[in-house]
Amino acid sequence: MARISGIDLPRNKRIEIALTYIFGIGRTSASAILGEAGVDPGTKAGDLTDEEVNRIRQVIDRAYKVEGDLRREVSMNIKRLMDLGSYRGLRHRRGLPVRGQRTRTNARTRKGPRRSVMGKRK
Repeated sequence: MARISGIDLPRNKRIEIALTYIFGIGRTSASAILGEAGVDPGTKAGDLTDEEVNRIRQVIDRAYKVEGDLRREVSMNIKRLMDLGSYRGLRHRRGLPVRGQRTRTNARTRKGPRRSVMGKRK
């Protein structure tokens, strides 16, 4: 099984798709990595030779920030916005949509389940 950047790639998928299981690598990046490493994108991840896996690993280590480093950078960027007290930072802190979406309806993913408000009593 090919293990790159601490992730076990699924054996039965094409390497072009399997690379997208690594945080920070999408379809476009995967194609570019395989082109630079000289690996056929149609090859199944389980059929790669050790030499091909090493070439892919070297390209990723040299040119891409992935997994832990990328997650750390993203969380530090969000923390910086929150510390500055910017509008986006406040939205992150309150758990509301950050990019201008409406919140009167359709913000359940960010706001969480509905909290009921006590109704009127007679």
